[in-house]
Amino acid sequence: MELRPYDKTRDRDNILRVWREIGWLHAGNEELVDGVMEAGHTWVADIDGVAEGETSTCKGTVRYLDTDLPLTAITAVSTSYVGRKKGLATRLTALAVANEAAAGAFVAGLGMFEQGYYNRLGFGTGSYEHSLSFDPAKLQLSVKARTPQRFSVADWEKLHAARLTRLRGHGACTLLPALSTKCEMIEHPGNSGLGYTDGPDGSLSHFIWLGASDIEHGPYNVRMMAYQNGQQFLELLALLKDLSDQFYGVRMREPYGIQMQDFLQQPFKNYRTTNNSPFEHFNRASAYWQMRILDLAGCLRNTHLPGVNLRFNLTLQDPITPLLPADQAWRGVGGEYTVTLGEECAAAPGHNPSLPLLKTTVNAFTRMWLGVRPASGLALSDELETSPELLHDLDWAFRLPTPLIDWSY
Repeated sequence: MELRPYDKTRDRDNILRVWREIGWLHAGNEELVDGVMEAGHTWVADIDGVAEGETSTCKGTVRYLDTDLPLTAITAVSTSYVGRKKGLATRLTALAVANEAAAGAFVAGLGMFEQGYYNRLGFGTGSYEHSLSFDPAKLQLSVKARTPQRFSVADWEKLHAARLTRLRGHGACTLLPALSTKCEMIEHPGNSGLGYTDGPDGSLSHFIWLGASDIEHGPYNVRMMAYQNGQQFLELLALLKDLSDQFYGVRMREPYGIQMQDFLQQPFKNYRTTNNSPFEHFNRASAYWQMRILDLAGCLRNTHLPGVNLRFNLTLQDPITPLLPADQAWRGVGGEYTVTLGEECAAAPGHNPSLPLLKTTVNAFTRMWLGVRPASGLALSDELETSPELLHDLDWAFRLPTPLIDWSY
């Protein structure tokens, strides 16, 4: 088995076959695979000289409070039926993460198919994301929507530009190559967009991209939404309400800082009366993404926690290290550190014998640092050991907004 960079001339047909074999690719949609491969970097695993698995990455950013940190997004991990149970996906993903870390990424993120698999690579589970389904006629709004403009896949560059300038909260991810947005759009070719060009130069300012298997009545899925301020968000909701005479259901993820129940009439009654209906109203939570720190010093250098004054020793374990090739320059972030938390944060090599000790994994430390869960909770669910006093102080230090990625990958 050989792990190496993707070569389009040599590998394209084999990777198309892999994607068809696992059900990711349908006839006529080959451009999707090309876009994923070309939007970032891809590594493949050969068996008998044939690529039987691949891992793809894409450069981006993740917002930590008001700071954007360099992110690598794992956008695809696929293994053929021939390559199963040989460790291809694990080793390829470890290799991809290591190469992106060496290239300057501070954080890696991915969408998981099941909890536990990527934990072996140091990834920790993210926050619950709320998904809602409702009748848009039930939206309670005081604003009216103007006549929107229509957008199609041909407008992918405009939609991507609007996503880059969208309102973002803590944890929001942005994939920088415009091809990443095009890939999302061509994955669902029956979808379409509606929006407004209120930018100072007439650029697209806010939009929704939606589609449904039943075009006539839905339910419709809002697959992308971008806006620059609260009034634009309200106008997009009003636009959905205007469409309620055509379709009877909308499904969307709850945006950062918004509690969608505030905008719905009689939500509990509608949950009960639509139960088991194709247009069922629901509000469900799922933690489907994971992240891990790749550069501890870089992440903490860009962390600012006003009102905090805390120092401790950190013994950090990184499970990715034994999975990396022996000649790999980046070896993970495991080791011993002295950590400072406050207006200026830092991680320096070595321990100070006068300070309390925190022993944990990069998985748990990432979750704590992001604000996914407090240290006291992670001490019960993850590998995190320290004194009750330091647990209390860490809970107090990382009082952060709930991180939401706002961009699926």
